[in-house]
Amino acid sequence: MPDGYPRAEEVSVPEELAGAVPLRGKLGAFAGTAGAVLALDILTKLLVQQTLRPYEWIPVFGDFFRLTYIHNPGAAFGLHLGPYSRFIFLALAFVALVVLFVMYRHTPANDRLRLFAIGAIAGGALGNVIDRIRSAEGVVDFLDFGIGNLRWPVFNIADTAVTIGAILLLASLWAEDQRRDHEKSGSS
Repeated sequence: MPDGYPRAEEVSVPEELAGAVPLRGKLGAFAGTAGAVLALDILTKLLVQQTLRPYEWIPVFGDFFRLTYIHNPGAAFGLHLGPYSRFIFLALAFVALVVLFVMYRHTPANDRLRLFAIGAIAGGALGNVIDRIRSAEGVVDFLDFGIGNLRWPVFNIADTAVTIGAILLLASLWAEDQRRDHEKSGSS
């Protein structure tokens, strides 16, 4: 072979794509999900801030769903703990991120549901942490559902990801518990 280059059939796909291979496996499932949630959260918050003024709203689906730009100094769905909410929720978010990291480390690589759930929660938590750090006004919220004055507290993509991630994490843990119970009953 001239110039020492291997023939095309001698090059394996992993060698050919070395350096250009996306994250795979356990880290890829977690980081990909967390990164996608974080990017979508930041992007949507920036769009809302550039498009609307605080407390301004625009209908998307009549009165039922509208975009309403607010700053939430509390936690998800309007939970507020007084004048120190910002710092309390920042501290809780950092504790949650440490717990999520420990869970990630102990999650088997083949448990994609749990890795996705942990990534969604981590990405959402990071999105709201960034808001709390950059503004004393609080987290940017904009998803507004309800009818007339009966409205769910305004929330954002990060809150949605944390909620969905928590539900999926519970489902994953429940499924693991069921699997263990089934194995115990089958071996006794």
